[in-house]
Amino acid sequence: MPAHILIIEDNRANLELMSYLLGAFGYDPHTAGDGATGVEIARERPFDLIVCDIHMPGVDGYEVARRLKADPVLRAVPLVAVTALAMVGDRDRVLAAGFDGYIAKPIDPETFVVRVEEYLRHEHRTAAAHARAAPAAANKPTNGLTILVVDNLSVNRDLACSILEPHGYRVLTADGVDQGLAVARGHACDLILSDVCMTGESGYDFIRAVKADGRLAAIPFVFITSTMLEENDRVTGLCLGAARFLCRPIEPDALLAELEACLRAAGRLALGDDSDR
Repeated sequence: MPAHILIIEDNRANLELMSYLLGAFGYDPHTAGDGATGVEIARERPFDLIVCDIHMPGVDGYEVARRLKADPVLRAVPLVAVTALAMVGDRDRVLAAGFDGYIAKPIDPETFVVRVEEYLRHEHRTAAAHARAAPAAANKPTNGLTILVVDNLSVNRDLACSILEPHGYRVLTADGVDQGLAVARGHACDLILSDVCMTGESGYDFIRAVKADGRLAAIPFVFITSTMLEENDRVTGLCLGAARFLCRPIEPDALLAELEACLRAAGRLALGDDSDR
């Protein structure tokens, strides 16, 4: 039976990343977007581990720890902080507050699950996570396709990599329009996955530049956004030449299916090839 892990985090991108990584390796993640809700959920059912952000509005991580450790039932549940530890003395304060340990931000998809396992009882650790702990970079599957991910948030780029790479894609990343264009012009890309709202120029500016470049115009272009959710936003993106306009949050399998459909439509993925999915 998989370990039940509660994640308390107010940043949706970080919440999605941690939840996806734990679920991908056989764990049963439950989520809460704020401290008060997290404490309520923790009291509703048993958990094998609780992972909690420190800096949250309202009930912050320290208050969550105080409430959980004051509960005679919940105090025995391992409690792990996720924090940037930006200030001198933060580490000591985290441990003094009742946390059993901490995982540093930004979240590293390659090591996060292994770090979480350090606080789980041995019988609750999954075989899949054990296998991931061994170096396996050289054995990653490949389907020969390259996807360029453009997003100004590193956590979104990391999440995309953690979804795409295990299914055989080579992933290139860029943090903005200028870097995205440079990468696209310097490497053969089979698809571009881009955020809409980015620092400086937007994803709309990016697709205009891509479609205006004869070398890049034929590359399937997909938007993904958590902020541009109105119908007119979708219509704008599609009218500029995007093959898809996706909204976060999106399940990993749904994202993979959308990208595979675009690749097939462009003749870059053979019919019946599901990219090892």
